[in-house]
Amino acid sequence: MSDPIQKLLKSLPAISFRPIPIKTWHQQHESELSFGERAADVLRNAMGSWAFVGIFIGVMIVWSILNTFATPWDPYPFILLNLFLSMLAGLQGAILLIAAKRQDAISAALAQHDFETDSAARDDVTALLEINRTQLELIAELQRILKEQSVASSLGTARSSSSASTSSEA
Repeated sequence: MSDPIQKLLKSLPAISFRPIPIKTWHQQHESELSFGERAADVLRNAMGSWAFVGIFIGVMIVWSILNTFATPWDPYPFILLNLFLSMLAGLQGAILLIAAKRQDAISAALAQHDFETDSAARDDVTALLEINRTQLELIAELQRILKEQSVASSLGTARSSSSASTSSEA
């Protein structure tokens, strides 16, 4: 092999700059979650669903009907219900803030992961561009050598035919 090819092969990395992931980012960090973080995620997902809205409205209607027409343990204006709703709102706010804070941390970690992946990909692409550039230089060199050989062989053919015609004239 020629010296430029040996030089190119020595300069190439043995493997890609990026490790092959075994698990997704979420799978890797799922085991690191505390009980509170897991609970906040579950509650956030539950409170942010149509099922929660439907159940909430259903409980409000049943509460109102039972306290209006049946034995009223919380007569109109439903002060006990208002107390429960206020407590629920306070807890929901805290739980949603905890979940939002965790989501911000996840977004920051994913952004860092994306940056690292992009940097590694840039290194891979740079290596591939260097390989491509070297290959193009080698192809140009081979074309130049072939052209020289073609010119030399055509000159040799022309010389041999001119010497053959000179010897036949003599």
